[in-house]
Amino acid sequence: MKNSASDNAMFIASDDDMEKDLPEGHNDENNSFYSNYSIESQSLKPGSYGVAWPQSYRQSIDLYGSVPSPSIGFLGTTSLSRLGSSFISSSLIRRHTQEILPPERKSLLQPTDLPTPQVSRKSSIRKDASKISHEAHIPGQCSFGQAVLNGINALCGIGILSTPYALKEGGWAGLSILLLYAILSFYTGLLLRYCLDSEPGLETYPDIGQAAFGTSGRVVISIILYVELYACCIEYIIVESDNLSTLFPNAHISLGGIHINSHILFAIVTSIAVIPTVWLRDLRILSYISACGVIATFMVVFCLLWVCLVDNAAIDAKGGTTTLNLTTLPVAMGLYGYCYAGHAVFPNLYTAMANRNQFPAVLLVCFAICTSLYCAVAVMGYSAFGEGTLSQYTLNMPQDLVASKIAVWTTVVNPFTKYALSLSPVALCIEELIPPNNPNFNIYSKLIRTALVASTLVVGLSVPFFGLVMSLTGSLLTMFVSLILPAACFLRIRGSRITLFQVALCVTIITVGVISSGIGSYASLYEIIEELFG
Repeated sequence: MKNSASDNAMFIASDDDMEKDLPEGHNDENNSFYSNYSIESQSLKPGSYGVAWPQSYRQSIDLYGSVPSPSIGFLGTTSLSRLGSSFISSSLIRRHTQEILPPERKSLLQPTDLPTPQVSRKSSIRKDASKISHEAHIPGQCSFGQAVLNGINALCGIGILSTPYALKEGGWAGLSILLLYAILSFYTGLLLRYCLDSEPGLETYPDIGQAAFGTSGRVVISIILYVELYACCIEYIIVESDNLSTLFPNAHISLGGIHINSHILFAIVTSIAVIPTVWLRDLRILSYISACGVIATFMVVFCLLWVCLVDNAAIDAKGGTTTLNLTTLPVAMGLYGYCYAGHAVFPNLYTAMANRNQFPAVLLVCFAICTSLYCAVAVMGYSAFGEGTLSQYTLNMPQDLVASKIAVWTTVVNPFTKYALSLSPVALCIEELIPPNNPNFNIYSKLIRTALVASTLVVGLSVPFFGLVMSLTGSLLTMFVSLILPAACFLRIRGSRITLFQVALCVTIITVGVISSGIGSYASLYEIIEELFG
């Protein structure tokens, strides 16, 4: 995992020598040749974790959770490309491929009854250039500032919209749960780092699961992470539906006697609009645009502060506030837990850093900034809207104010770039099951991605409760990703080399996570059933 400079120099030199033997006409594919050669070499190393499902996890999560560096231009020399530079971020993501999301990938269904012919390395490179999903490992070049931006982008997402609602559900005393989750999640983020350092070859969260619990651990953790991303896409559909119907409440369509109101209409329109972005195999441009998510988050927060502090005459807190609401406190627990759903990106963030010793400081800054934003928004929103606080505070903001319109439109635009980046990892892991060199791969790929979009639309329309769906996701999935699994993997991997205090702390974290998950999931499901059938 940590290659020395001399190793890298030798590696690049061998690539250059190999390039001389390639015939003309292969110049456009050189980058993929280098990448695949690197992968083949890496996969032969003992302890390599890149050959098991999901093979596409690393590159897809890199795009999902990275903020591109502004110093990287669209043009570059061949030598720079060979070293891993791209217009996304050579200084950020650490590696390069000719096509970030290749149309074909190595199938998991490999035949075992036929002998494998022995071929030269160069012919193997030419033959399998388009089938490898992983990219070469290049030492991290991500600076401290870039890592902080990446961490904030991963942590501070649409969960911030629901923090005033979470405060309403739990009361003022419930805010202490947010702080507790912040501390525990920060610590488990550090545990992931210790797990990555336990042996060479560990680079992603599924790798950690495999090191701790074998192939089953890798598969289970991957499924949980993918379901969490899928749930996030459902939330995007609901966000678009709620906010657009607020902007255009009278929009509707009547077809053959069937009346489609604004909520359903905009959910359908959103799903249709994101399908072309989901079909894209190269998501680098979307990654650039989605990097504005950090700016969008601060803008929406600023708009709330402006409305509350400057235009406070137009706001009336309905019903006052509550110190502690035990009845709906479990729902608030899930909402607060969802706020720290960034652990899927942390291993990638750590391995991308130039100075990995700065990782604890990066996490500390990220958690401090995000928690401060969460608390500020929660307090400001709940103080302004009281017991009338909705699941998204943008829905409470007076629509006649300029700041409110900016906040709502920012909330509307942002998910259009985030949706494809969130859904593509899920689609890629399914596409890995398609046999190699299938002539209909592109058709199957589009069908899979379209079906995933349609399914998020169906679920979003069936359960159109933003706050409750987020609470269920936070309780059922995020608690495992952020609290339970990091502590469990740490105990499993480094159990014989840690102190009794660390063991006790990990057991406490697991206990808190299990209790929070159980109580929060039950409460969220109960509320959803009540809303649907009560």
